[in-house]
Amino acid sequence: MEEERSEEGGRLSTLLARSMNERSPPRDAPGLGRAQLKDLPRDLEHIRVDSPKICAGNMATKSYLAGEPPENAILLFNGKDLNNWDSRKGGPARWEVSDGVATVVPGTGDIISHEKFTDFFLHLEFMEPDMPEATGQGKGNSGVYLQGRYEIQVLDSYGIEPPGRGDCGAIYDQFAPLVNACKPPLQWQTYDVAFRAARVDDSGKVLSQARITVFQNGILIQNNVEVLGPTGGALDQNVAEPGPLLLQDHGNLVKYRNVWIVPL
Repeated sequence: MEEERSEEGGRLSTLLARSMNERSPPRDAPGLGRAQLKDLPRDLEHIRVDSPKICAGNMATKSYLAGEPPENAILLFNGKDLNNWDSRKGGPARWEVSDGVATVVPGTGDIISHEKFTDFFLHLEFMEPDMPEATGQGKGNSGVYLQGRYEIQVLDSYGIEPPGRGDCGAIYDQFAPLVNACKPPLQWQTYDVAFRAARVDDSGKVLSQARITVFQNGILIQNNVEVLGPTGGALDQNVAEPGPLLLQDHGNLVKYRNVWIVPL
């Protein structure tokens, strides 16, 4: 088992490093498969994953694959309480915390981390509820907002082909995931995200929008995409400023655990 985890970590770090050098896929290309990624050109700016802050050695460890953060990570959810989170509605976060898991309490509002970030690597795990009678956006809906501005959709999209711009793993309403990497509901899933914030000049003019690479369950689903700007439901449009992590209350009992960030 340890050898399998080590091999998986090596593959993940290799794919992450490669993806940072590859061109963003077309916005309307949800069917682009993993086998095609090697053919993409490598001529754009990229986050350096050989930084000592997060490197291939860290990525390949058994503890990383088990969801345990590296030593230099900021632990956003300690599995015990939400003391370093606030509700978007004001006051403390009011989601349920039990057995190391935070569960959305519908109607209590999105939760927002106290810490704010610029460039970073994010790891989190989520579980979809089983809602067999629900469909579309009503089926296990939540979202992970990077800097509180850019939503990676969380949804029960298991078995949907091809996934669209509203399915799990999408940069919401902008970029569909390259492939559907979803597990069935009631199974833990992972997001591993490399985020490069928007770049602006001294006058505040945006020179380049934020870039996002996402692995879902170890599979590359967003390949260094340059977003079009903040997605719907963003906290603000201040892309030059650091921002928090936001987890969305969309009225469904989605669960989260092992949420940590390494600033880059």
